[in-house]
Amino acid sequence: MSATEAVLPPFHLAFPVHSLAAARAFYGELLGCPEGRSSPEWVDFNFHGHQIVAHLAPEEAGHRHTSAVDGDAVPVRHFGVVLPMDQWQATADKLQRAGISFIIEPHVRFKGEVGEQATMFFLDPSGNALEFKAFANMASLFAK
Repeated sequence: MSATEAVLPPFHLAFPVHSLAAARAFYGELLGCPEGRSSPEWVDFNFHGHQIVAHLAPEEAGHRHTSAVDGDAVPVRHFGVVLPMDQWQATADKLQRAGISFIIEPHVRFKGEVGEQATMFFLDPSGNALEFKAFANMASLFAK
């Protein structure tokens, strides 16, 4: 690695689920996230190099509010990943084949603007919102 390449530290995110078995099927099997440590109350997943932890807390699961973004009602509480465009498209195709119901269908938003991006939103089995996005030009990720 050169001195100009930045190494991003992995983030850690804990979130509530209604069922660890459903979380394992969704994150582990469908999304392909390898499982790490676990207990009867939680399970770790490797989410594209980041540690996400599904905690058994059914009363806290699900999204409740949305915010308008480029004409879409985006779930306020969500998490996800920014993928290379080809990987984003392959993931969208995989989710569609699996019958996942999108709350915001895969599409490109902010067309022709700084920050143009492909995006899709869907829910895990506990109602937690995920966004997977991609930029044709990754340099525009934080562009104003």
